[in-house]
Amino acid sequence: MASDNIFSGLKVVDLASFIAGPSAAVILSDFGADVIKVEPPSGELWRHAHKLPPQPVADDAYAWHLANRNKRGMTLDLKSPSAHQVLEKLVKWADVLIVNTPHPARARLKLAYEDVARWNPRLIYADITGFGDKGPDADLPGFDITSYWARSGLLSMTRDAGAPPTWPVAGSGDNATAVGLYSAVVTALYRRERTGEGAYVTTSLLAEGIWSASVSIQAALCDAKFFGLHDRKHPANAAMNVYRAADDVWFVLIVTPDKLEAVAKALDRTDLLADPRFADPAKLMANMPQLTAIMDEIFCAKPMAHWYEVFSGVHVTFGAVRGPQEVVNDPQLRPNNIVVPLEGAGGKLTSTISSPLQVHGVTKVPARRAPELGEHNEEILRQLGFGAADIDGLRASGAIPKARGHAA
Repeated sequence: MASDNIFSGLKVVDLASFIAGPSAAVILSDFGADVIKVEPPSGELWRHAHKLPPQPVADDAYAWHLANRNKRGMTLDLKSPSAHQVLEKLVKWADVLIVNTPHPARARLKLAYEDVARWNPRLIYADITGFGDKGPDADLPGFDITSYWARSGLLSMTRDAGAPPTWPVAGSGDNATAVGLYSAVVTALYRRERTGEGAYVTTSLLAEGIWSASVSIQAALCDAKFFGLHDRKHPANAAMNVYRAADDVWFVLIVTPDKLEAVAKALDRTDLLADPRFADPAKLMANMPQLTAIMDEIFCAKPMAHWYEVFSGVHVTFGAVRGPQEVVNDPQLRPNNIVVPLEGAGGKLTSTISSPLQVHGVTKVPARRAPELGEHNEEILRQLGFGAADIDGLRASGAIPKARGHAA
């Protein structure tokens, strides 16, 4: 681990599960933070996500490494009374504690902010919830599909007219929320530098989903007139639509008004500029399906490589729709450190996706594999000041698992 990185010396305890909280810790670790991942003795379910459809199935625990790389790992049964002496020392050691335990269970485990902040008044307590701290649904469990996508309205808008809501990509809302939680942590750390005070920071999957959908939600707040769901053959604007090339590649096209003449010339269809069906805004709106049909006919005549040259030549914004197997070969990824090498994972997992933040002049910590279950228990406990007899006592009480080779 680099000794001169931005967060070198910052100590983080990650008690969260699944994706959003752990991924916020990953971003901190990318810039040098020492992160301890704490799991129950049975391990976190996300360790097995690579074997749980509808996630893509693989031999390599790709999802686990993505959300927990660069961390040291320990197991701790917080339901065991003796576990609280370990929790207390972890909190006293930490600068940041990340939690996503549902609030009722958190209260039972004495893991609420009021319970732990007394041990460390400089602590940044980072809380991630499904629906926020207050309100009638504050205690409901939430995943990104339910809280971020469905409840926020995003899932109602990300589909074509006539189609039912679809199932979004796993983790997409979680990882967006992770950046929000990371930002809250860093904001609190900046405040601590100025005041010396710790803080309780939080965000929710719902808040982050509303933020992502905020243009439309803000429109609803002022009773704006909505055009309804996008209909590819009957769009609100044929110049902002999805089309298909001759080789079956779909692409998104955005032609702003100042580019219309240049695009018409590039398509060799300047006749469209004088066509009476599209001559004024009212006629254009009435005949948008006809214009879309003409565009369909034009674009399905040539492959995507041809349109890439045409659109690039007139500096039009466009984007081919790629699948994951194509995305990994995108020539933009590795030069921009979006995909980076992953050390030690084994199998076919030799690369991973870096967090989306870059600081020019700062090299991120090289990505290394996520920890095995309880891999660093002894190391961490000794670092916290527990002696051999103490550790044996913790094992005997069930707070931590018995060491390998011990009788069950």
